[in-house]
Amino acid sequence: MAKERGRPAASTVLWDGVQQLLADAHGAGGADGPLSVVDVGGGTGGLAVRVAALGHRVVVVDPSPDALAALQRRTAEAGLSERVRAVQGDATELAALLPAGGADVLLCHGVLEVVDDPAAALRAAHAVLRPGGRLSVLVAQWPATVLARVLAGQLPQALHALSDAEHRWSGTDPLRRRFDRASAARLAEAAGFTVTAVEGTRTFSDLVPAACAEAEGHAGLLRELEALAARSPELQALAGHLHLHALR
Repeated sequence: MAKERGRPAASTVLWDGVQQLLADAHGAGGADGPLSVVDVGGGTGGLAVRVAALGHRVVVVDPSPDALAALQRRTAEAGLSERVRAVQGDATELAALLPAGGADVLLCHGVLEVVDDPAAALRAAHAVLRPGGRLSVLVAQWPATVLARVLAGQLPQALHALSDAEHRWSGTDPLRRRFDRASAARLAEAAGFTVTAVEGTRTFSDLVPAACAEAEGHAGLLRELEALAARSPELQALAGHLHLHALR
């Protein structure tokens, strides 16, 4: 999947994690049929289409009418229009847009960094998930941003990201805030969720030179490195993004 609106492309680690959450939701519900999935801030549907292709029903909630129009074209081309529905709105408006307790799984990727009120967004997510439903949260992590800026020789931006309360690298940073494992978990738990697993994603992918990543045989090695690093407590601090699995 291509990057959308500044978000990372979905890594193998992230997609595997999403599929695990879908399987967990199936197991908890005791049914084999399609799940009801909400993709908050899903944009043009890069992830929603993959989920729908597994047989699930997906509602994509996004504030951008242009992104939702692209989503509808994309699902039509994939023959998945009956499984994917577009709803215009913000993350904090979920309770007014969707029925309470109607979702089995909610995806919230690249959203908490940009919304006005991350806590309100997660409370809204809690309201639309059924008891036992699963939450998938992907957030940008600040230590990786500091490291990336240092490696790029952008020391003033690295210092700003390290010392700023929201860990932005400057006033022109497109993200309003970044997280680490502790702050992301606290936010989810304060909204009523239980965090069941945390994975680091893009631990090395954004640091490896393009020539190295594209060298023969290196793509497989990079995927293996990412998979092994995903659950390593020592290496999670270096991951560009964290993927939290949470239970409602």
